[in-house]
Amino acid sequence: MLLDPPLPEVAFVGRSNVGKSSLLNALVGRRIAKISGTPGKTRALNVFLIPGSGEWGVGPSGSHRNEPLPTPHSLYFLDLPGYGYARIGKAQRAAFRGLLKHALRRERLSGVVWLLDIRHSLSADDQAMQDALADEDTQVLAALTKGDKLSSGKRSTRERELREELALPEDQVVVTSAKTGEGIADLKEAIAGLISGVMQ
Repeated sequence: MLLDPPLPEVAFVGRSNVGKSSLLNALVGRRIAKISGTPGKTRALNVFLIPGSGEWGVGPSGSHRNEPLPTPHSLYFLDLPGYGYARIGKAQRAAFRGLLKHALRRERLSGVVWLLDIRHSLSADDQAMQDALADEDTQVLAALTKGDKLSSGKRSTRERELREELALPEDQVVVTSAKTGEGIADLKEAIAGLISGVMQ
């Protein structure tokens, strides 16, 4: 799949029901992804063109337009289907693995935002995703979703535990809440770092 114009790409992956659509909408500030109450509803790769306005840290400082056009400062969000939904068959699981491999090998992929529910430990499916990301040597940001569901003390504990489990540095793990807006600005900044290649 060739995207025109060619721009930096950031892929979003996560388990079904992790809050991916809500987080995408919170990041962009408007509804681009449909939120479904049915886990496993998204089966295809959705592509969103995110117009550049300097907000992502990849455009000229302070440049704002009413309707930003696709410029070198724009980017694509690649929204992959959720994984780990028990009711899908072997053929759909194989199709997802193929789609994931294709996404991770894209020439313009700057990195992956991997969404994980802060309340839960890594599942077998999460560990398989961790292996897939490591196999492709992919730059990863872990967005821990649903931070508003825990007290601040418990949230800090779970962030530390997951960061250790993922073996990621502190600047690659962001606690977020699409509901309260917590961590959204930090995640935007981290995504800008992915795009500009400043992540170590």
